[in-house]
Amino acid sequence: MSGPEVTGQGVADQAVARRGRPPSTSRRELRLIALRLFAARGFEATTIEHIAAEAGVSERTFFRYFMSKASVLWNEFDSEVETITTALAAVPDDVPLMDAVRQVVVAANHYRAEDIPEMRLRMQLISTEPALSSSADEHYAAWEQAISEFAGRRLGQPADSLYPLTIGRATLAACRAAYDRWAACADNDLTVYLDAALTALASGFAPETTGSSSRGAGRGTEGGGAGHRRDRA
Repeated sequence: MSGPEVTGQGVADQAVARRGRPPSTSRRELRLIALRLFAARGFEATTIEHIAAEAGVSERTFFRYFMSKASVLWNEFDSEVETITTALAAVPDDVPLMDAVRQVVVAANHYRAEDIPEMRLRMQLISTEPALSSSADEHYAAWEQAISEFAGRRLGQPADSLYPLTIGRATLAACRAAYDRWAACADNDLTVYLDAALTALASGFAPETTGSSSRGAGRGTEGGGAGHRRDRA
């Protein structure tokens, strides 16, 4: 991954002087501006100078929030990994392994239905921009490793041995499926889908967690676990 692009600091500072610095520019506001520019101009064609000028801030301000252009799209994901790692380390030993994983993962996520347009744009950029898609695996691997290391501690096994690794990869796959269906359905908070997917995973997809009355009867998450949990929420 390339390092931060720093060009034309004087131009950005002049832009700030012309526009006037807003009272405050949050990380989220800067991220939304960057996403809009990436979508309009392309990721490679958009510079940090462009983002800072559009936001009415200096490039120095941009780097207070993000290390690089790519980190605009991965910053929250990477923060989630840190949050999950810290929270799992504090889980009491008497909480069952998969209950702990589900509770921590759900608590670490805050996306709501109104966030879906932003998330769809983020997903599109990551999947279509080579510079972003080529680095996706390392971010997902860090998320998976956080789960595998916790599972390994609980099982008394190395994190890269069969069962901890299986738990980490299965949990990541379930969460990515939940994310995809949440973004497609746009009918509830992401936590509803995560909770339903991880509950079903932990139970071995028992009928009572998927809404299936018999083996093979399920017709999708929305008709089973997630829909059931929406009624309870």
